[in-house]
Amino acid sequence: MLEELSMLLESLSMVAGRHDYLAAIIENNALGKQTAATRKLTAQRLTELYALESGVPLFRVLRRFWQDDVPGRPLLALLCALARDPLLRATAEPVISMFSGEELSRQKITDAIRSAVGGRLNDATLDKVVRNVSSSWTQSGHLQGRTRKFRQLVRPTPLTTAYALMLGYLEGQRGGRLFETPWTRVLDASPADLRTIATEAKRLSGLDLKAAGDVVEIGFNTVLTPQEIKDSCVTH
Repeated sequence: MLEELSMLLESLSMVAGRHDYLAAIIENNALGKQTAATRKLTAQRLTELYALESGVPLFRVLRRFWQDDVPGRPLLALLCALARDPLLRATAEPVISMFSGEELSRQKITDAIRSAVGGRLNDATLDKVVRNVSSSWTQSGHLQGRTRKFRQLVRPTPLTTAYALMLGYLEGQRGGRLFETPWTRVLDASPADLRTIATEAKRLSGLDLKAAGDVVEIGFNTVLTPQEIKDSCVTH
């Protein structure tokens, strides 16, 4: 839902709260939906994927980076959605493990979703989910094409790199391990390249970074609250 998210964030200020976002979608029809039912469904889905609440660090940091990193917006949206949507997350490995130029195997996506949900989805619903997640990976830049989709490599920006590192940090990872999490794999870059990019993210106040040889310390005092940092220490 990259287009809807982009329109919504454009329509409201950085200090907007969840009520403001929901009112913009449902009451003011900021996203141009044709029916009240569609507006409510859109609000529900955007809330599921992105929270739309500044008290949730995944959304608050996305909102902050969104303003400063236009090229990185598709990856920021994908990373946040991956963290919040288990069905989308279940399809990450089949996509990320593809080599550049490889055609997407619809069956591998279907099998990954089936493995995650068991028999809870009928064939029609499963087919719809496969189409939706394929669209999501296309919007993020990992796939290209309409009917037939092929893998292409994405280029992480400093702030998308900071966001992926933050997701690992919130899970309790620290130091160099932050460059080798499922979140950083989404960025299609080696740990060494990400470390270089993270240096630029530090300049943009996306993270705190201290490095000496092979030892690296990464923190997020610039974007996370003291309580969120404390909670991350016991999350893993």
